[in-house]
Amino acid sequence: MTTGQSEHTTDADMEWCYDAVHGVSRTFSITIDRLEEPMAKHICLGYLLCRVADTIEDAGHIPPAEQTALLSTYDRLLDPNAAHSLESFMDDIEPWLPGPENRSNDWEVVANTPRVLATFETLDEEPREIMREPVRELVDGMAMFTDRYADEGGLRLQTLDELEEYCWYAAGTVGTLITGLVARGASPERAAEMRDNARSFALLLQLVNIAKDVETDYHEENNVYLPAEWLAEEDVDVEAVTEVENKSGVTNVVKRITGRAETYLDDAQRYLEVVPECHGNRLSAWAIPYLLAVGTMRELRERPEDVVEEGNVKIARAEVYALIQQFEEGTSRSRLDELRSKMAEQPLHHN
Repeated sequence: MTTGQSEHTTDADMEWCYDAVHGVSRTFSITIDRLEEPMAKHICLGYLLCRVADTIEDAGHIPPAEQTALLSTYDRLLDPNAAHSLESFMDDIEPWLPGPENRSNDWEVVANTPRVLATFETLDEEPREIMREPVRELVDGMAMFTDRYADEGGLRLQTLDELEEYCWYAAGTVGTLITGLVARGASPERAAEMRDNARSFALLLQLVNIAKDVETDYHEENNVYLPAEWLAEEDVDVEAVTEVENKSGVTNVVKRITGRAETYLDDAQRYLEVVPECHGNRLSAWAIPYLLAVGTMRELRERPEDVVEEGNVKIARAEVYALIQQFEEGTSRSRLDELRSKMAEQPLHHN
């Protein structure tokens, strides 16, 4: 891979990457703040590499065929054996980049792909190679989906199986990346148990995001992840998922997605119960997103109609802060059950 820039990177480059994650993901921002080095650096860069592909896949203003081509080109950049220039990728993406004055944090990451890749390439070989394959699997999967729905102009998932296939590429691959990095400090038995439960952990978080973000996904990305077969059972047209008159039907589908996410809770918690704290990894970095998903599912059960009426369902910032405070005070694995039960019933800051 040719980068078109010096191999030399500075502490400022890594600091830029940390700032970039804080700008694009509240959840990963919390995670990285809880990690120590070198894990914080590894997770930060792995996430940003994935975010470049995710932003391209979510871009409603890029024709699907062009999305697929861009993702395929990006994949070749990540292949150490491919002779594809970064300059070529940036030339291809340039017509689709919003101007600096209108550029979101996500697109700022895409615009700085050379900086992210150059910083990634400075990592030691072991973590770099652990990360490379799952990132490329994510990119390939997104290219496959944009190609599959090229005629529709956006994703229109048809079945639960297809939804979970998409969730694997969007989140399960990230779970594989995380597990590969953190399992290095585990016994073979615990590492195997982590790998067995990583899919559940990732699908839990992704399904909750899909259930709560129906309006954003449709209006900003032109994607409908709610299974068309479930919408059809409610007499809801896939192109009318955000129409108020379809509130009842969409609410029923959101409830079903939430119920499906709940089936992954136990295995996701088992993942947390065996994750090692070494190489800068900390339980709280992954337990907090897990428990935030528990709280979000509570809100989705109690007010699923807000997905249509309000545009999204979120838990209160006060609950987020209350949860973080629990771990600031030294919460251990033994309290995961207790916190899960509390947050499933009511906001943590009301306890």
